[in-house]
Amino acid sequence: MRKSEAWHWLAALLLIALSGLARAQALAPGPAELDAAPRIGVLTMGPGEIFWERFGHDAIVVEDPASGARTSYNFGYFDLAEAGFIGRFIRGRMEYMLVALPMEQDLQYYEAVGRGAWLQWLDLDPAQARALAADLAENAKPENARYRYDYYTDNCATRVRDALDRALGGGLRRQLQGRSRGDTYRSESLRLAAPDPWMWLGFDLGLSPFADRALSRWEQGFLPRRLADDLREVRRADGRPLVVEELEILPQRLPTEPANQPRPLLPWLFAGLLGAGLILALARLRPRLLAGLALPFWLLCGVLGLVLALGWAFTEHRAMWANRNLLLLSPLCLLLLPGGWALLRGRAPSPRFRRVLLVVAVLAALACLPLWLQVAPQRNGHWIALLLPLHAALALAWWRRAPA
Repeated sequence: MRKSEAWHWLAALLLIALSGLARAQALAPGPAELDAAPRIGVLTMGPGEIFWERFGHDAIVVEDPASGARTSYNFGYFDLAEAGFIGRFIRGRMEYMLVALPMEQDLQYYEAVGRGAWLQWLDLDPAQARALAADLAENAKPENARYRYDYYTDNCATRVRDALDRALGGGLRRQLQGRSRGDTYRSESLRLAAPDPWMWLGFDLGLSPFADRALSRWEQGFLPRRLADDLREVRRADGRPLVVEELEILPQRLPTEPANQPRPLLPWLFAGLLGAGLILALARLRPRLLAGLALPFWLLCGVLGLVLALGWAFTEHRAMWANRNLLLLSPLCLLLLPGGWALLRGRAPSPRFRRVLLVVAVLAALACLPLWLQVAPQRNGHWIALLLPLHAALALAWWRRAPA
């Protein structure tokens, strides 16, 4: 081989070697790829049949980029068998905890009972995704997992919302804080409790004016489905949508969330006036029968009023504080029971009986004042329409003439 040809072959081999080295370097994972960001999603579950499942549920899903394993960070765990749980629940000091578990395991219960599940994958920057995953892992440690639960302001959905907002540098709150649908804690609670009449009744009687102000979209994120709806509208700083993909993981076999139903006042007023007319008629014709009907009414009003008063005075359930239904369901009704028992037996009650009857009726009338003045109004006009005529008729029936 001539010298010139040897140099040509050597140069060609060198070029091939350099090309292979460059290709190998291009294919080799760099530092960012070796530490690829996890994928972040929000898992939203549909409503269930147990009363604490009516509002739905959600969790944050973190998908490992290397293995594809999905971890569900679920803020909704509690233990009914835990020592003192019921007492803390009554006092408003209930504690929930964050639990991290495989997504498939987390979904087993929802699949078994027929609750649906939907997954929204989010478009987070790698740094944001890593920070959120690290924050959740730290929060899930046993020493950090427990938190003081509040039904409206600090629950499983608000914890998901707040974790996402921290990852976005406050961007979620900025987009949702100044907007409102006009819904309130009361309207949302009554809508979701509507399939269970006793639950509906408890919310409507137990909620105070705290529950009647219009909520911002941020505050309405206490409901998992509302949060999922709003995430679809959220935009990143560059205008890209935050949600890049939505998947149905489980079908909803149970009934879906009910729609908001209007609550007309006239049927309640009609029932109240009809009851008042019946009271006045029985006062003339069958006074002992009226006493027999009044006794359970006063007992029910007194007991419910006592629950409202104790909830305001001795618990941390802020949604019960300063409840104006106390004027309609006065604990003073319990003082009417001895007089009602005397009337049932055909005897004259003590003079205090008629005075307490008048006070109970006047308190019921005072419930109209804040509603009329619109001073932090409580939406209890339907209860006023029902109960005020009954209290007024009972006072009139035994005030205008001494009982025989």
